[in-house]
Amino acid sequence: MSFLIFLAIIAAIVFWVVSIYNRLVNERNRVKNAFAQIDVQLTRRYDLIPNLVEAVKGYMSHERETLEAVIKARNTAVISLDAAKADPSNAAAIQQLGQAEGALGSILGRLFALSEAYPDLKANENMMQFQEELASTENKVAFARQAFNDSVMSYNNTAENFPNNIIAGMFSFELASFLEIESEEKRDVPEVSFG
Repeated sequence: MSFLIFLAIIAAIVFWVVSIYNRLVNERNRVKNAFAQIDVQLTRRYDLIPNLVEAVKGYMSHERETLEAVIKARNTAVISLDAAKADPSNAAAIQQLGQAEGALGSILGRLFALSEAYPDLKANENMMQFQEELASTENKVAFARQAFNDSVMSYNNTAENFPNNIIAGMFSFELASFLEIESEEKRDVPEVSFG
């Protein structure tokens, strides 16, 4: 009789460990799925940028340095996206992607600011279309990033809560990182003058 009780306790513990493990796997897969949506939107954005640069090149030929910086930042972001895509729960890869995206956003902002000085470029149909498509894509990236960050929070909560953290540690479930895309505009403190 005591042997059956012992077996029942062992079976209950195994069931408990398996259920926690499966929940952690499900949460990690949700993170990967949410990142796949970011991947789609960022890839679309990266595909638009060379066309945008080509459209402005004729108007801004003496702004060659800025155009080259846009392409370089885009290429860096593509490499970072590929690294993050390999393992969306890898915190370092996600942080690297966030930094690359922040740099790309900053240089694109500079390109659009420079384009304001060219009335013919501002009125160009292709330029207006690219700006509209990029703005639409930026909105989609923001929504996808929010869904990803929500999935990361759920996964991290599951992995950190007791007793799940014991099972997560035993099976090397690392915490995921939020995708934070910082722009220089957000970091700059506005100057306020009173008088």
